[in-house]
Amino acid sequence: MKRVLGDNWVLPALDDDNRAFFTSGKLVVQQCSQCEKFQHAPEDICQSCQSFELHNFESQGQGKVESVAVVDHAIHPSLKDKVPYAIVAVSVDDAPGVLIVGNVIGKAPDDIRIGDNVSVVFEEVDDERSGERLTIPQWQAVQ
Repeated sequence: MKRVLGDNWVLPALDDDNRAFFTSGKLVVQQCSQCEKFQHAPEDICQSCQSFELHNFESQGQGKVESVAVVDHAIHPSLKDKVPYAIVAVSVDDAPGVLIVGNVIGKAPDDIRIGDNVSVVFEEVDDERSGERLTIPQWQAVQ
């Protein structure tokens, strides 16, 4: 898959908390082993009960668009040829309370609607800094 935001767009910096999200090729969110709540972005502590006992939960990768914003003005010079594009917040079906921000690919930005069903797809890119292959989650509309 061609990079959604282009080859010059900055890649995420990997750490122990987010590595699975960006490298596993699966939609991975954190789940607390104590209270079983889900959370994203990954952290060292549960946002609900403050437990340090967190594990990775592999989602089925289905969700619903909860918010959409169409960007018409490039906020960075490297995005100049990408506008307009849509930024969405997606609720993850099997991880209640989790919203993941991303892009919907394969659909015109003005055609994306709140309530659209989406599924995760992955943009693959080699990170020269870490030497790792990143699998960056994106969303595609489900018909």
